[in-house]
Amino acid sequence: MATSRDDDSNDKTDRIKDSAQQIWLAGLGAFAKMQQEGSKAFEALVKDGAGMQKKTQQAAEETLAQAQQRMAGFASEFGTKAAGQWGKLENIFEDRVARALEKLGVPSAADVAALQARVEALEAQLKQRDAKTSPVRASRKAAPAPAAKKTLRRTKAG
Repeated sequence: MATSRDDDSNDKTDRIKDSAQQIWLAGLGAFAKMQQEGSKAFEALVKDGAGMQKKTQQAAEETLAQAQQRMAGFASEFGTKAAGQWGKLENIFEDRVARALEKLGVPSAADVAALQARVEALEAQLKQRDAKTSPVRASRKAAPAPAAKKTLRRTKAG
């Protein structure tokens, strides 16, 4: 009977060895398959990642473009408002300076232009008279003119 136990024991040992061998081979097969499938999976992940990067980069560029447009609009609006305020400030300053000059008796640009026009008209009239008068008058013209009188301008008191 000892032989049957030995045979049973050998059979069990052989079965355990065979089972261990199969487990080992299954593990090696899984490892080999994972290497093959793993590289394919890795390549697929890289491809998906590149696609995602393009999408997010495009979205970021669009957002940046929108932000730039908004900032340009704000800058333009601010510039327009600032220019309007400077224009108002300039007008106020010009009005105050004009009033101060008027109080001091300084003639305005319009006053000077009107006087210049009157002087030109008078000069034209004198030339016409000189052309119509006799040679005696022409000789007077060659004589030195008397010195001009100085006139004092009155200022508004007050």
